Amino acid sequence: QVQLAESGGGLVQAGGSLTLACATSGGIASMALMGWFRQAPGKEREFIATIRWDSGVTNYSDPVKGRYTISRDNAKNTMYLEMNNLKPEDTAVYHCACTSRAVVGTRVAHYDYWGQGTQVTVSS
Repeated sequence: QVQLAESGGGLVQAGGSLTLACATSGGIASMALMGWFRQAPGKEREFIATIRWDSGVTNYSDPVKGRYTISRDNAKNTMYLEMNNLKPEDTAVYHCACTSRAVVGTRVAHYDYWGQGTQVTVSS
């Protein structure tokens, strides 16, 4: 059973930076794709970025492209999300997810395992 645990969230001023981590355990080697999503109060969970576990190929949503960087450390079984030039509209609970399926990974339904999330709050 794959388990995911996010960390690194917090309160930051607009223009600041944070790096989130997603620690994995329990069979991550069989996973094909990992992703980051976020969910603001009253809104649906939103795709942010994906990374292929083997090749490292990445994909980003338009709102974060150029500001966020997704990466992974295969040796540590950990995925990261570096967030720069943060804006108040980036405030949300950030979740990591993974799947063994061959999917694009831009939709919640594409994923089999989810972490509990970490809160990111950006003040203006």
